Amino acid sequence: MPSGLGNVVQAFAHRNYRIYASGNAVSLIGVWMQRVAVGWLAWTLTHSGAWLGVLSMAEFFPVVFLSTLAGALADRRDRVGIIRVTQIAGSIEATLLAVLVYTGAITIELLFALTLLLGVFNAVAQPSRLALIPTLVDRAGLPSALAINAIIFNSARFLGPAVAGIVIAKVSVGAAFAVNAATYIVFLIAMANLRGLPALPVAATQSVLKASAEAYGYASHHPGIAPMLLLFTITTVGTRGFVELFPGFADSVFGRGPEGLATLTSTVGLGAIFGAGWMLLRPAIAGLTRLVLGNTLIISLAILAFTLTNQFYLALPCVFVAGAAMTITGVGAQTLIQAAVDIRMRGRIMALY
Repeated sequence: MPSGLGNVVQAFAHRNYRIYASGNAVSLIGVWMQRVAVGWLAWTLTHSGAWLGVLSMAEFFPVVFLSTLAGALADRRDRVGIIRVTQIAGSIEATLLAVLVYTGAITIELLFALTLLLGVFNAVAQPSRLALIPTLVDRAGLPSALAINAIIFNSARFLGPAVAGIVIAKVSVGAAFAVNAATYIVFLIAMANLRGLPALPVAATQSVLKASAEAYGYASHHPGIAPMLLLFTITTVGTRGFVELFPGFADSVFGRGPEGLATLTSTVGLGAIFGAGWMLLRPAIAGLTRLVLGNTLIISLAILAFTLTNQFYLALPCVFVAGAAMTITGVGAQTLIQAAVDIRMRGRIMALY
């Protein structure tokens, strides 16, 4: 496999991937703007770290209950259609949040309910999005496509909070929700322009529940996928939440307000861009397992160091390293799983991921 910039050319040589990546980049900036806006709005409404944790759970907890069902749908239904429906729903949710903020009707309970609803939409969409990527490139271009996807995601993690901090400080938190609603439309246009996607390899001969159960059996007995999923799950559960606590750290620990929140979140994203870029320059899949294991340890040490300091400029390198290690671990694990999984099971297995 080519290394360096050749990897970039290899992925972007595919028309569908270029279109998908472009629309996804714009949409993800809006997504990260909204995540920062939700965190800051929750903090201003409650000044409660517990509520920040509850809202984080509301966005991501539906994955626990819906991911395998959504994965079964991704293996038997039009993935692009699933993504379109959930994108429209997400745009409506963001618009409603903007209206509630501008009219002064927003409450923490409404914010929780709408964030939970968005979590449901995302849980349904994510397996289709992950399973769609390998159909946009050939097998040789898959590792670079996943690395570029991570660069796009984490560039948005860097740019989205930076833009959100400016919009919240200079305009209002409602404006951040409105901008996110508009970015969904860009991604919808991109999805409408995908052409010549391969047919799904699985006919709907099983019930969704039976197909979902089959995924657990397949994953648990696979010698490579099972330990990788277990490691990634433990790492995600143990470390993911620290980013959602940034509003409290930015205000109460560092005394930096929304600008500090944007800086912390953007620094994590900048580190993640570095990690994804480094993964893009790797020449092969060989050695990825050791790399994932090593960076799992680095994540833990970086987060521990972050929690032990009350100095803002000492905290920034900690979150930078954590962001880089998280992305190296995530891209490495996903590449290994995508390369190993049976094509008939891809949607369901990526739902578990």
